[in-house]
Amino acid sequence: MNNLLLYGWNNRLFQLKQSSSFNQLPHGRVTVVHKTCYEIISEEGTFLCELTGNLLYGRSPADYPCTGDWILYQPVDKERGIILDILPRERTLYRRKSGTASERQAIASYVDKAFIVQSLDMEINIRRVERFVLQLTDENILPVLVLTKTDLGFDEEQIDAKLNHLRGKLPVFLTSIYSEDDIDKLRRYILSGETVVFTGLSGVGKSSLINALCGQELFLTSAISNSTGKGRHTSTRREMVLMENSGVLIDTPGIKLFGVTADNTGALSEMLDIDDLERSCRFDDCTHTNEPGCAVIEAVENGTLDKGAYENYHKLKREARHFTSSEHDKRKRLKSLSKRVKQFKNHNPDL
Repeated sequence: MNNLLLYGWNNRLFQLKQSSSFNQLPHGRVTVVHKTCYEIISEEGTFLCELTGNLLYGRSPADYPCTGDWILYQPVDKERGIILDILPRERTLYRRKSGTASERQAIASYVDKAFIVQSLDMEINIRRVERFVLQLTDENILPVLVLTKTDLGFDEEQIDAKLNHLRGKLPVFLTSIYSEDDIDKLRRYILSGETVVFTGLSGVGKSSLINALCGQELFLTSAISNSTGKGRHTSTRREMVLMENSGVLIDTPGIKLFGVTADNTGALSEMLDIDDLERSCRFDDCTHTNEPGCAVIEAVENGTLDKGAYENYHKLKREARHFTSSEHDKRKRLKSLSKRVKQFKNHNPDL
């Protein structure tokens, strides 16, 4: 039998289960998502499950299970089952669905910590880190910056300068998979029952890091490229693995697009060290663009506030507002369509 406490099962989830019409069924957690089915871990073992018709046709694909979801299922035999309910999601890592303005895709749910992995043999993209931190904070997921490949050498002063405004806002780990001390420090930071998701572009060493943390080859990495000197990781799906005497890890494919879906101006200002400056602005509704007496603009001009952080502040605000506005318009259109369908049915009862 599997101990689901190691996978994060707790009293909160037990209470959510009692609210379901299917609370007499066994529960499990989604560990891998395939195109039409889901691998789940339960007390009775692992099962390959499909969705019941009500879930498959009664929900949008955005509400189908994602890695990390807790579900209630009916076993069909010792290896297969049918998912009849999905417990409400919490602490979910989302990204904006590619090619859309208002749709978002759930990457993983019930996440406690997210390791933002960047490689020191690449240019550190601090704007990308800020983007991740904003999205994670809005979902009450603790962001952690993990810089890999320290064995290849790096400019410590340059890294410190880039991270200066984020210092104290998130833990930072400098790691090499060839250093046991580095791996042990990171391993101790993952507590029993916690869920940690690894995010970052392909080639930054996420899979290699997970393999080192678990002490075995769980995820494949391709050979080092002769032209770039980087290993290309071959994972194309989100998959959960259990660490020995610790928490669970979720690897993600390299994410190229991570559109902001969180409209949290307060969290954004705090992250970029703008919140204290805002209180000194002449106007309470200052937009920090061209108002006289704006303390934020003054800080940029005198070098107190990083110009890149200031520009990213406005960029992320625009993205978030555009997403929120598009999502509102989408709900409004759906509500209007539903109303017209209802009116049509009322006027045509025989159809």
